[in-house]
Amino acid sequence: MTTLTHKAASRRASKPRRKITRGTVGLNVARLVLGLFFAFPIVFMLVSSLKPDEQIFGDLGSLKAFLPVGHLSLDNYRTTLDTVPALRFLLNSIVVSGVTVALGLFINSLAAFGLSRLQWKGRKIVLALVLATLVVPFETFALPLLWWVNHLPWLTHDGFTLLWTEGWLDTYRVQILPFVANAFSIYLFYSYFQSIPKELDEAAIVDGAGWFRIYRSIIMPLSGPAIASVSILTFLPAWNSYLWPLMVVQTEELRPVMLGVSYFFQLNVEWGPMMAYSSMITIPVLALFLAFQRNFIGSIAASGVKG
Repeated sequence: MTTLTHKAASRRASKPRRKITRGTVGLNVARLVLGLFFAFPIVFMLVSSLKPDEQIFGDLGSLKAFLPVGHLSLDNYRTTLDTVPALRFLLNSIVVSGVTVALGLFINSLAAFGLSRLQWKGRKIVLALVLATLVVPFETFALPLLWWVNHLPWLTHDGFTLLWTEGWLDTYRVQILPFVANAFSIYLFYSYFQSIPKELDEAAIVDGAGWFRIYRSIIMPLSGPAIASVSILTFLPAWNSYLWPLMVVQTEELRPVMLGVSYFFQLNVEWGPMMAYSSMITIPVLALFLAFQRNFIGSIAASGVKG
């Protein structure tokens, strides 16, 4: 027992100690200041959600605006739930964002697999065309897309009768399907798949595996960092979508969370309830990022540098 203790102590003693230099201290201070700078708006929003409007404006000239002091209550949250069907909007955004991420992972990774692992004529041209769509802003094709989705057919049912109807407006699918395929996600998967040795494909083919089996059993299990990157970068735009739902959704039961912000912009804006609603729709995203921040940062580095 004594021998093991001495060995452990010698190992700890043999580890080199990190030297604290002025550059290290300065870098840490800069990080702290930058972190506080970006945290101020979130802290202000969370604190203001607990204060009445009079106190919010009264505290703007001092640090009290960022501190939970004064008359604090949950009245703004109660007012928010009475003004806006916030829970329904949250559920709609969770459904839309979750399904968009799930379908996007499959479709975009499968497209990237075909571009990176299969050898066929014209694949470089197809990849270039896919990447070219990144320079086109969504606003330029929003109206043509609206015309198309308004004329696309869909199979519905009336009791026990199946009917073909025209138009996707005011549905979940119009908020999901147009955004499943994403050029940036395809590029992230493509760049990561390029870093995986192709000798694995050859060995699997020798063992009798087909291309889909290689995709499912070899490539995707090795692509955890790329999957994390695409998941988060697909979830955030879907959660924050405003313009497209404003154009295609009229029914309140199908609206996502961002459309709920417009409920507060009336003649007399109630800033306290609006801060409470903003906190309700921000906390889930903030908690998601804090839980997976290490995976997110590592996945961005791995997906962006490799290949």
